[in-house]
Order: sequence, then C-alpha cells, then structure tokens
Amino acid sequence: MTVARRELLAGAGAAWLATGGARAAPPVDLRAALDEAAHLPPDTALARLAPFEAPTKPLRLDLDAARAGLAIDAALLRHFPSGRPYRVTPRSGAWLAARPDAEAIDADTAGLRADAAAGILPPLPLIDRTIAGLAKARAETPAVAAALHRQAALLDKLRPKAPAEAGLGRLPGGAEAYTLLLRRTSGNAADPLALERRLIEERETLHARAARLFDRIGVRGDSIGARYSALWRDPRWLYPDDDTGRAQAVSDMRRMLAEERVRLPAAFGTLPPWCSDVDVRALSPAEIAAGRNGYREAPTPTRRGVYIVDLKDIRRRPRWTLPSVVAHELLPGHMVQLGLEAATPPHPLRLTYAAAFVEGWGIYAEQLAAQEGTFADPRDELGHIHWLLFRVCRALADIGIHLHGWTRADALKRLVAWQGEPAYFAPFATELDRIAVEPASRLAEAAVWLALADRMRGFTGAARIARHRALLDGGRTRMEQWPL
Repeated sequence: MTVARRELLAGAGAAWLATGGARAAPPVDLRAALDEAAHLPPDTALARLAPFEAPTKPLRLDLDAARAGLAIDAALLRHFPSGRPYRVTPRSGAWLAARPDAEAIDADTAGLRADAAAGILPPLPLIDRTIAGLAKARAETPAVAAALHRQAALLDKLRPKAPAEAGLGRLPGGAEAYTLLLRRTSGNAADPLALERRLIEERETLHARAARLFDRIGVRGDSIGARYSALWRDPRWLYPDDDTGRAQAVSDMRRMLAEERVRLPAAFGTLPPWCSDVDVRALSPAEIAAGRNGYREAPTPTRRGVYIVDLKDIRRRPRWTLPSVVAHELLPGHMVQLGLEAATPPHPLRLTYAAAFVEGWGIYAEQLAAQEGTFADPRDELGHIHWLLFRVCRALADIGIHLHGWTRADALKRLVAWQGEPAYFAPFATELDRIAVEPASRLAEAAVWLALADRMRGFTGAARIARHRALLDGGRTRMEQWPL
C-alpha cells in the first residue's frame, strides 16, 4: 500500500535544534530508500529497507518508524485489499483528486466490486453521502464524468447489501484490523480495551471535577452535559456577534498567549526563539468567503507562527473555552512541538506513522498549562475540563461504534449526556461521520496523550525539562521510540 499524498504532505516535520546546529545531510542511499519505500507495497518496502542501519538519531527515528508502520500496513492488506476498510468514502478516493483521472476512478470502482465480493461493504450512510458527493463532483472531461457515473451506479447497486450502521467490528476480521489501525499512527503496544478502561476512568474523574466546580459557581442541572449547556448560554461570557466582539476575543487570546509565553521556560528551559514567536488572528472576510475553517501555520526559523481562529459563530465560543484553545493550538501546544520540528523535517513516512503524536501533544499541553496555573478561574477550568471530555468521549465513541456495535443514535445520546455541548469545530454529527470513516484515529490521539501524561507524571523542575526535551528531540515519534 502506498502512502497517500495527503499523508506525505502532513505536518510541518523536523527536529529540535537542542545543540543549536542543524542535522547533517543523511546518506543519499538511505534517504533514497525511504523515498522509494513510501511508494512501494509494504512488503516490498520493508525488503527495500532491510539492509540499512541508520548512522544518526534522526535517521534512526525515520527508519524505525517506517519499518513499524509498513509492517502494520502489510498486516492490514491481509484484511482489506486496499489496505484500508473503505476504499471510497466522502473523504477518500480518486474522485476527490484536484484533477480527477478517469482510470484512477475506474480502478477504485473495480476495487469496490472486489471488496464487496469479499464481504467488505461501506455502511449505508457512507454510501449515500459518497453518491451525493459524486453527483456534485467536477468532471472536466467526458471520460471523468462517465467514470464518476459508473462509480455512483455501483455504489447504488451495493446499497441493499450494505450494513445500516458504521462499525469495523461488523466486517470480517474487523476487531483485529481496528487494533492495527490504532497502532498504525500511535505505537505497537496500544490496546483498545485497555484504553477503554482508562478512558472511562478519566471521564468519571473529569465529571467529578466538573461537578465540584459547577457547585462552586452555582450552575445546576440533571447531568454534567446539562450543566455545561446552561453555562454555555450564560450571556455574561458570550462575545457580541460583531466586529467588536471578534476583536475582543482575539485580544483576550493574545493576552492569554502572552501569559503562556512567560511560563514556557519552567517547562522547557531555553527554546529556540521562533517557537514562541507566534500570534493569533481571526479568519479574514476573504477566508470566510472561501469556506475556510480555523487553521494554523507552524513557526519556523524564518516565519512567524500563527493560529487563525474561526470566530464566524462567535456566540458558540464562550470566553471561558478559549484559554484551553490557546494552550492547545499555540503555547505550550502545537506551536512548540511543530516549531521544534520545523528546522529539519522527519521523513514523510515518519510523519504518517507517528501522526497521532501531534494531537496527543496538543492535549497533553492543555494539562501542562493547567499544572502551570493557567486555569485559576473556575470557569476557565471548566472550559479546560470540557475540552478534555471532548477528547475522551470521542475516543470512547470510536471504540463503541467500531468494537461494540453502537449505533449512531447510541453514540450521539452518550456524547450529549457526557459533554453537553460539542466542540466548536466538531459538531456531534460531523465528529460521528469522521469516526465512521477513520476507525481508531480518535482513539490513537487519546492513546498518545495518556501515554505522555503517564510519562511525565511526578516530574518537576529540571527533570521535567529534560524529559520534555527528550520527547521532542528529533521530531514526532511512535510511542515505542520514546526514550526511557
């Protein structure tokens, strides 16, 4: 299975210049072998990499991550002919290419037919959404239009046999495949059921913390979700839905960012200066008109980092939800981790097979900010807890749908009860759609977060700084690559 273009381009990449100097250029033969491996079937790629030993730490991280991920991809091919559960979805397939190719679309259609013969059928809601997307897809040539029509016709023919609900466990070998998908981007030791037990404990702990804080500020309700919904709508904490309100939200986030910048040395020692050279701004009118959502540009030695926050529906962003956003998206979150990577990128294969580290670090950074006193106000702490509940609950929904046969309605009911309100950028319906299409992805991110929290528990001062350096030195890594 080749690495998809979106995976090859994912992330900012690179290693922390802990010694102040750039990494030496890798030997051409090993780098070339890694480049080749990214476009070869996994068994062939593993054979291509077998003779090599890495002479430097960054190259060793690249090589070890590539070997681990390719071995998992080889195992996935024994479950799915395409290496992934659903070959064509609203988020994947040749039909989504910037310039769709008729032969590539027809190859996917032939693959769908072969998958169906092997009992691998997308759930009915995915089929229907894909058919709707194909009907709207741009066809620059008659050949592409015909290929799109053939694919939609096959999907429509498969509808009567498709399962009514999503869930990898409904497919042959689905439970084993789910574990492989979990480990593909996180680490070889990740175990779904062990993680489920841990996540349930985390949810209960977070609910207990939230209950005490709600009691303290006098917000009542029948459940934690109901209490969050009540606080969400308290007008005292909502920004006006106008330019003044958006400007105030950005100003508040910049003030929060300045406070986080001052706290960085206590957790990281002396960072390269570009890591804290970051800012926040709102989406511009042109970006909104183009349909952009919030996004980030990681800092580099030559470019300032910026988080472009989505404030279109500003009445859905109470002020007390923003401190955790700053911690996660800016400092000490993504801008530190991606900023340290930005000097010399890891190989694209490592970007793919250690992908869950990025979001896992962002979640861990929220907890790190809490330890540093960011959420002293009880409402800010409730915002912090809500963001953690979002991460925990979507991971539990991931397991529930794919391993326990939860229906979409089951999952939605639980999410509403557990967290009350969806995260701003992830309405419940949208998040459930992503979980259906990307099995184990949300769980992989939670797995890395929890492992990071465990790795850092009990460390303070210089010892904590040293551990942070060790975890981030060389760029994102799989869990089995972390230093002891």
